[in-house]
Amino acid sequence: MENFDFYAPTRMLFGKGKVTALPEQMKPYGTRVLLVYGGGSIKINGIYDTVQSVLTEAGFVLSELSGVTPNPRIDAVRCGVALAWENHVDMVLAVGGGSSVDCAKVIAAGACYEGDPWELVKDPSKITDALPVFTVLTMSATGSEMNPTAVITNPETKEKQGVHSGYLYPKASVLDPTYLYTLPAIQTAAGVADIMSHIFEGYFKKTEDAYVQDKFSEGILKTCIKWGPVALTEPENYSARANIMWAASMALNGLCGCGKAGKWSCHAMGHQLGAYYDITHGISLAIVTPAWMRYILSEETVDKFVDYAINVWGFPRETDKFALANMGIDATEHFFMDCGLPSHLSELGIDDSNFQAMAEAAVPYANLDTQAYVPLHVEDVVNIYRACL
Repeated sequence: MENFDFYAPTRMLFGKGKVTALPEQMKPYGTRVLLVYGGGSIKINGIYDTVQSVLTEAGFVLSELSGVTPNPRIDAVRCGVALAWENHVDMVLAVGGGSSVDCAKVIAAGACYEGDPWELVKDPSKITDALPVFTVLTMSATGSEMNPTAVITNPETKEKQGVHSGYLYPKASVLDPTYLYTLPAIQTAAGVADIMSHIFEGYFKKTEDAYVQDKFSEGILKTCIKWGPVALTEPENYSARANIMWAASMALNGLCGCGKAGKWSCHAMGHQLGAYYDITHGISLAIVTPAWMRYILSEETVDKFVDYAINVWGFPRETDKFALANMGIDATEHFFMDCGLPSHLSELGIDDSNFQAMAEAAVPYANLDTQAYVPLHVEDVVNIYRACL
């Protein structure tokens, strides 16, 4: 196990009705709040009214940035920064899924920076301060409610890039499983794929003796496999929503990946699909991940895939390790398909016309050729994309 620092300072307010505990967490930071949210579903399902009522009754003054899209764009961040300055806000509150939370985080940093906020995405070392960030989660996927990372897209340059800074940890996050009841099935499924991919990226690493982390990871994966289908067939099953919601936070708060060095592979490739085609992040990962698994399966990696097949999917040990490894990979792909997710890029109307450019961007973005679990060069990434057609 590698040396590591583990720090997860976000207060998690988990359970039905916990939004009423949010004002007490926000009061030390002021009264002026920038509310950041997406396309308006929170107004339809009543969450917007609930949050607004709780905060205004507690004496907070709200300004708003609405319309944050999936794969949040830098233009929305710029608008949010302008609103933060104009209204002299003390903090930023995201109500929504990972896109709203990520947008809010970079707004919070941009409000304390004199230059263009895209500079902060490109070079997070320029983040030297940020407004306090709070979240009310309405979708479980990214884990952004409990980590210091955001992902922002620049459509003009076709870049989708992550930014990581200790200043971006939310101060507190509200996780009410009932807020997930009205999610469309495709968003629930994509969220489960996203959670599982976060685990895969930490699970499949060269570090061999991080036993505790691997057992955490296997447990969270089994949670997704057990409760994801239940959430899809019984949208108002509280246990299913609660377990998936907590799994998302645990998958990417550093717990499972600490002590395991190396860069992520599928996210680097998935981000390029988001940058070029604006597809839902979890869907891109559900398509790319099985293809990546098959591509990197070798004598050097087969034992890890055997562990995965046995400990996560429950397959009995067999003498043919490669057959067992492929059973685990096939089960992963079939699980995503059974959840209603596409398994090929061609189903989304994507052809190979941009694969070379996407691969040339993905490799240096994540140092895939030197720091990935299995090093990937440009031609390897192109081949994986082609396997996804």
